Amino acid sequence: MQQSDQDLATIEHEVEEPSLVEELRQLAEEGRVLAQAEFAFQKSRAAYAGAESKTISLLLAFAAVLVFFSLMALVTGTVIALGPLLGPWGAMGAVTLLLLLIAATCAFSARTRVTRMMAILSDEKNAG
Repeated sequence: MQQSDQDLATIEHEVEEPSLVEELRQLAEEGRVLAQAEFAFQKSRAAYAGAESKTISLLLAFAAVLVFFSLMALVTGTVIALGPLLGPWGAMGAVTLLLLLIAATCAFSARTRVTRMMAILSDEKNAG
């Protein structure tokens, strides 16, 4: 039993704690490894976002084209449907006027929003 205690004491003396300099070196090394891993992670995220945004853009462009053709079909169908009631020229005129009215309403709404936005932004500039 006496020898076992001596062996333990010898082992405890052999295991020295690292110095402060060694711990700082190890900490710096771990920080460098962590920074490299974070950089690689962010790089892979950016690559994924770039690839996905390309696909998303193509899908949105295709959807916009389909919406455009759907609206053209609606306009054509409306002209054809109103033809017996108003005549071909009357139907075309009525649909054209309705579309111009909708476009003017959208443009007026956009102008109002731009004016309001500019007023709010100029107030924030003047206040700051």
